[in-house]
Amino acid sequence: MLRSVAVLALPDAAPFELGTACEVFGIDRSDTGGPSFDFRVCGPTPGVPVRTKAGFSLLVEHGLEATRDVDLVVVPAYGGPARVDEAVLRALRDAHDRGAWVLSICSGAFALGEAGLLDGRRCTTHWMHAEELAARFPTATVDPSVLFVEDGRVITGAGTAAGIDACLHLVRRELGGAAATAVARRMIVPPQRDGGQAQYIDMPLPEADTLAPLLAWMTAHLDTELSVPTLAARALMSERTFARRFRAETGTTPAAWVARQRVARAQELLERTDVPVDEVARLCGLGSAAQLRHHFARTLGTSPQAYRRRFACRDEDAPAGAATTLVPA
Repeated sequence: MLRSVAVLALPDAAPFELGTACEVFGIDRSDTGGPSFDFRVCGPTPGVPVRTKAGFSLLVEHGLEATRDVDLVVVPAYGGPARVDEAVLRALRDAHDRGAWVLSICSGAFALGEAGLLDGRRCTTHWMHAEELAARFPTATVDPSVLFVEDGRVITGAGTAAGIDACLHLVRRELGGAAATAVARRMIVPPQRDGGQAQYIDMPLPEADTLAPLLAWMTAHLDTELSVPTLAARALMSERTFARRFRAETGTTPAAWVARQRVARAQELLERTDVPVDEVARLCGLGSAAQLRHHFARTLGTSPQAYRRRFACRDEDAPAGAATTLVPA
């Protein structure tokens, strides 16, 4: 069970990535049905200001001893990919060896690599750093195209906002969907984006005529036919123009986006209702229990029944107003 978290503030810390970990794990959300963690920010030189990339400094009160008994150690982006103190590497190795989770965001992956925690593992980082990470740590398998990777008890997140996805993934994995959704609702972000989703889009966003209204409509009509011809007609575009515009705005294809949203809706129904699996499949647009099992196995590596046993909300777990609106990824 994830109860305690230590976040490392290293020299030239990136404020956003550091703030991401603080936002997910450092705020008591028990008043709205969310989790509360024993949380601390620490560093190798407590009491000495830590410079950030944004030109201001942080005063960190806790030393590396704060990592010795926590369930999770987070390494946000730092002055990287510069080398870090051996004491920091030892703290990371010790945490991993005793079974704690270790999670990096962006260039924080380099500290994990120096500590030997990426050896023989799949991992990711910001796409701008991926080539160097692979060169520095050749026994690691670096995937520059995904949002985050979990391998063993090591999670590596890509840059900036993907750090939110990595952190929420761990909250969901350890505490269940209701806890992750409660955090996401307060942060006003999607409760879950698949780790394999594209890290970045390869075309500029259009300046006007956004597809956001259509995405919202699609999310509300997942149980209907959502083929490209149907969606293109609704968007008043040719099929070719629609497919190109959709990839530009979402970074994926209409079919892949719809499939992932249908799985997310099925997760919500399995977590929050007692609806039979066949009916869950119908309500989320996957048609049959067999199709639902296929998509769960491919996307989540589990079955709908096993997912429900793991993540179903008990009455006392559900926050007030527990019905969830899925936000397009």
